This record gives sequence, C-alpha cells and structure tokens, in this order.
Amino acid sequence: MDAKTKQDFTIRPATAEDVPGLLELIELSVRGLQTNDYSPTQIDASIGSAFGVDRQLIADQTYFVATPVDEPTTFVACGGWSYRSTLCGSDAMTVTHGGVQRSASTLDAARDFAKIRAIFVHPAWARRGLGTRVLEHAEDAAKAAGFTRLEMGSTLTGRALYKLKGYIERERADVPLPNGEDLQIIRMEKVLSEQDSRD
Repeated sequence: MDAKTKQDFTIRPATAEDVPGLLELIELSVRGLQTNDYSPTQIDASIGSAFGVDRQLIADQTYFVATPVDEPTTFVACGGWSYRSTLCGSDAMTVTHGGVQRSASTLDAARDFAKIRAIFVHPAWARRGLGTRVLEHAEDAAKAAGFTRLEMGSTLTGRALYKLKGYIERERADVPLPNGEDLQIIRMEKVLSEQDSRD
C-alpha cells in the first residue's frame, strides 16, 4: 500500500498567511482534476475568479486546510462552509449572473441553508478520501452552528461525490468568467439528520 494512503491528516482553520498556498493548491486541483468537465479556456479564466480564495471565510474561521500530520506545511485539500449568503466563487467575483451573486449578509440557521464552499483536493493526493473528510468537517461545523440544511454550488466534477454524500441536484447555473464564457455549476442541497453526526 502506498505510504500516502495510510497517512493521517490534520484539518485546521485556514489563516490569512495560508492564502498563497491555498491559491496554489486550488489551481493545481482545477488544472489536474477538472479537465474532463471544463474546457482549457474555461479553466484558465476560472482560476482566480470562480475558483479561488474567499477571504471572508478565512476571517469567519469557516474555511479549512488539510495537511498530512507529519507534513504540516503541505496543503493537500481545502474547503469549508459559510453562514453568509454567497453560494460560491472567490472574493474576486463581484457580479450577479445566473442566480449567483456575492453577499456578506448573514443567514438564519432556523430557516436558511448554510453554504458548503470551495472544496479542492491536490491531484497528487486524490482518491484518498480527502474530499469526503473536508466535506464532513465542514458539515459538522455548520451543524454545530445550528444549521440543519446545506447547499452548495458544485462543479460538474464534484457532482458524483456530493450525490453519494446525500446532496440532491436542484438546478444548474452559469457563473460568468472574465473572458466572457460561463462556467456551469450545479446547485445542490442536503438536509442533515441525526445520523449525520460524526465522532
């Protein structure tokens, strides 16, 4: 068995100092894992806009980075959740299009859907369950904050994993890119239950 397969990981809140490493991880993830679903021009234009860091999540301490226990400076996955209205995208996105818009307004846990945000895995560490671990960490954090319903703007690449984890596809939307193209995403939802609690 590959040594990396047996390796354990730490998931911790991301900090402002992590932004350069997160940007590098996200670009590697998109270029390495999403080429079957998006064109080269979409990928080029999406990095830093649709795909990038939202520093609001870091300030809110709701964005996380995963590192191997014995390699704490190696970023292998990232992702988080939000109690704010923005569905997806980096903080470079300021436009409204296709039902996707940025808003820092806060959500009401009693009636609103918390947002699952920006889960990316380093391609060299893919297929080791890291996406699932980051997703579950974000779900648990949202549940601890009182939310019982979640939604996300999934990439086409992530759709299969999220369906497996109980998310239901609701609608498709187009995110505008700086080159004039659109990036299709899928709005997906999940209702948490008692069985979603994890140790």
